[in-house]
Amino acid sequence: QLQLVESGGGLVQPGGSLRLSCTVSGLTLRYWSIHWFRQAPGKEREGLSCIRKNSGSTLYADSVKGRFTISKNSAENTVYLQMNSLKPGDTAVYYCAAAIQCSLDRSRIADWGQGTQVTVSS
Repeated sequence: QLQLVESGGGLVQPGGSLRLSCTVSGLTLRYWSIHWFRQAPGKEREGLSCIRKNSGSTLYADSVKGRFTISKNSAENTVYLQMNSLKPGDTAVYYCAAAIQCSLDRSRIADWGQGTQVTVSS
């Protein structure tokens, strides 16, 4: 059965960088498109990015486009989110998620990881 586990969160200074990892077990990345979402206190869960299962093409929310990069290592069933030029507003719990199609709409998600905390502060 599908399982997603995030890692790599932590405390980083504004302007810094962080790379999150999502390891996927069960059906492989050839079956699932993988997404990154985040949720800050008092806010709805926000879709950030997606990488498609077949083409590997990517999708980004405007809020992170140009700063965040999603990638994957299919042989290791691992998806990454490279986050650069981080801002305090990026502080949130970050989740990876699987879906049949690539969409930033959380209603389409089949399963979620447990989340990893990212805090951007000086």
